Amino acid sequence: MDNSAPSAPQPWRPSAVAGPLALAVFQVAGTFGASEGQPDRRAVDAFALLLVVAGPVSLLWLRRHPVAVLWFVNAVTLTYLLRGYAYGPVMISAVIAAFACVVLGHRASAWGAVAVLFTGHFGLRGFFRDEPWSWGQVLAVAAWALLVLILAEFARVRRERSIAARAARSETLKRQANEERLRIARELHDTVAHHMSLINMQAGVALHLIDRQPEQAQAALTAIRDASKEGLTELRALVDVLRDEEQRAPRSPTAMLGSLDDLVERSNAAGLVVTKRVEGDQRTLPTAVELAAFRIVQESITNVIRHADADAAQIELGYGETELDVRIDDNGRGGVVDAETGGSGIRGMRERASALHGSLTVGASPLGGLQIRARLPLTEDR
Repeated sequence: MDNSAPSAPQPWRPSAVAGPLALAVFQVAGTFGASEGQPDRRAVDAFALLLVVAGPVSLLWLRRHPVAVLWFVNAVTLTYLLRGYAYGPVMISAVIAAFACVVLGHRASAWGAVAVLFTGHFGLRGFFRDEPWSWGQVLAVAAWALLVLILAEFARVRRERSIAARAARSETLKRQANEERLRIARELHDTVAHHMSLINMQAGVALHLIDRQPEQAQAALTAIRDASKEGLTELRALVDVLRDEEQRAPRSPTAMLGSLDDLVERSNAAGLVVTKRVEGDQRTLPTAVELAAFRIVQESITNVIRHADADAAQIELGYGETELDVRIDDNGRGGVVDAETGGSGIRGMRERASALHGSLTVGASPLGGLQIRARLPLTEDR
């Protein structure tokens, strides 16, 4: 698995150059120091310095081309060792390259490169120099190489877990943002659509009566004023919540079941005869349930006004022990509604019901039009 970073730093940026440059200086100085303590080894010459510097310089491209850099550093290191130069810090570049490849997910390449370097050093040096080796040396170098690779594997696991945790957090934030976007869209749709539908209907009435029956036109204009005022109040409350940078709990919503009488009155004023009937023990319900029920009723009445060509609608609230049964019927023309989509209004109502682990169905009404029925479990506030 390749977990390398999506964008590696440019190799010539000062922050990227500083590390390899410091390593090159250290390896050159360390090689001279090691050579003085190992007089039996080949003296440091220009080619040795070239090999010592080539490893750190190649690390500039380690993040962009980790496998290629690993094998290049291995070749440089193996050449240095087979020529018989003094043992010293030349191995650091190979260790860094192998460690980085394991961490970045190129595990097979890293383990293979270390194996090639190990076997090449002990298997080929007899062909280049008459230099015997012992099993003690082999075991010591093998243990050292395994330690480096095991530590790299631990670092890789930690890195992959960190990446997975960040991805999970990002997905959670994305899901929460999407849910909040849908919630805001529902609130805006339900708030604006209902009041604009009432305003549109009353405006048509006012235009029709303004010359012949000005007193009735005045009543329609008053209804327009009231509907626009209430709509602006709800929009202002929603905007205030969105502007709350400290994420304080929003004020209690005014759109609750207690406001249904006002909704019925406004709808009657708009020319749609709406009646309300309550069954069971009417009581205060959890806020989330009351808000969802009110919005479902509001959107249903809005759809009746806008699309159903109806003159009457009926709202029924059934208070049960474990759920609230909400039914809205009209005597309009009905029609087939797509159960999956049904427009943004039906979709929004279904989302509200689903958010409470409830259900919403759309079907034919006994009154001849359409029936919207929602079953909302009486859950606690969320």
